[in-house]
Amino acid sequence: MMTVTEKAAYLKGLAEMAHFDKETDEVKLIKAMIDVIDEMALSIADLEDELAMVTEQLDEVDEDLGDLEEYIYDDDDDCDCDCDCGCDCCDDEYFEAECPKCGEVICLDESILDEESIECPNCGEILEFDFDCECDCEDCED
Repeated sequence: MMTVTEKAAYLKGLAEMAHFDKETDEVKLIKAMIDVIDEMALSIADLEDELAMVTEQLDEVDEDLGDLEEYIYDDDDDCDCDCDCGCDCCDDEYFEAECPKCGEVICLDESILDEESIECPNCGEILEFDFDCECDCEDCED
């Protein structure tokens, strides 16, 4: 598929190869129109290049914004409530842990507890978990 610039160059070549009387008004008009078409084709090519550059920059901004949204809204997964409020994040089985350094109360689910330690989202202190089962079942004695 030919670009607009290539089509304009093709028309210009056809007009130059034609054996017209170059002094007639019609030929002068055709040449002027071809010159305008050529200028428009160059302008369109420049605009396409600039649009491609702006699109690339916009994609980068969109990626950066996505990273920022993920960073900001990812904190919504952490429950900052007292777990007595009945919110959606507290419907599952959550456990409270208080940071010994800053006193922040953090809601944790079993998957986080299985990791045995996390970083306090408030102060960065490493919180370690060591659980001993208090039940008498055979499964927990291992």
